[in-house]
Amino acid sequence: MPLLLDVSFRDGYVSSIIYVSLYVSLVAVALSTLFSVPVAVAIGFADFRGKGFLKSVVNTGMGFPSVVVGLLVLFAVSNQGPLGPLDLVFTREAMIVSQFVLATPPITAISLAAVDGVDDGVRDAARALGGTRLDAALVVLKEARYGIATAVLAGFGRAISEVGSVLIVGGNITSSEGISKTRTLTTAIQLEARQGQYETALVLGAVLVALVLLVNAVVVHFGDGGVTR
Repeated sequence: MPLLLDVSFRDGYVSSIIYVSLYVSLVAVALSTLFSVPVAVAIGFADFRGKGFLKSVVNTGMGFPSVVVGLLVLFAVSNQGPLGPLDLVFTREAMIVSQFVLATPPITAISLAAVDGVDDGVRDAARALGGTRLDAALVVLKEARYGIATAVLAGFGRAISEVGSVLIVGGNITSSEGISKTRTLTTAIQLEARQGQYETALVLGAVLVALVLLVNAVVVHFGDGGVTR
């Protein structure tokens, strides 16, 4: 422990990489949630041929290699890619796109499982009381809120712990003063460990774990609050 306490950091270094990590991950997960939950509800309520295959595709996406995602996003934002005019190479926005792609499959798949797990009687009761499809969907979402919260946490965990894709599209860049531009906690840990700065890497790892636990606690707290109300 004394060894960890003796680790020194440049002014603003740790706070800047924490900020970048949280900013990129939270924005990506928020956007992914806004996209994934409605998709999960739509798939869960719909009855069409190929529904099982579509679910399999979504579940398969959870294991998609992150470095491949990084390469695809890098190509998309490069000068030769469709997003080239936006000049997103080695920016936080490109990292958000990459983490959005990685977080969407787990959030969609787990949310879909939560929606499918709601008893059909809940939907029937909502319809019997004169509710519209939207009303029934909102009731199902309320019943599935714990599963959806789990989905969001899974997506956040995938995003904030990511190394390969953010390293490819972000470049792990800091300013000359040591302030992070695209360096995250995970890429900083990798860099410090490769340079033999194990104490620094351990401290950054502890910070990463603490952030994940804090976000989990906040989500669980609001979930429990929703029940008591």
